Amino acid sequence: MSTLKNHVQLIGNVGQEPTITNLESGKKVARLSIATNEHYKNNKGEKVQSTDWHTVVAWGKTAEIIENYVGKGKEIALTGKLRTRSYTTEEGNQRYVTEVEANEILLLGSKNN
Repeated sequence: MSTLKNHVQLIGNVGQEPTITNLESGKKVARLSIATNEHYKNNKGEKVQSTDWHTVVAWGKTAEIIENYVGKGKEIALTGKLRTRSYTTEEGNQRYVTEVEANEILLLGSKNN
């Protein structure tokens, strides 16, 4: 049950080409955004689609898979956990960012996609 404490599963489409960074330590990090869609009917019975965007970060081997096989529009499934970090802007304002740290990725769709 401990794996359920901070566990995220998403299936969605990549919104733009992933950004790959090679750190001085030799580690590789990938950053990408994915869109997940939800379909439901509103009070009037009309079909509505709602889209949410998620920022995803992946390290090491997972980042390499993203670098080699994932591009804009590709449908992927991933598991990971939520991470929140903070930083200070040049103006001195504190900002908080919540990201999905992916530890496993599955490529979906056709091979030609």
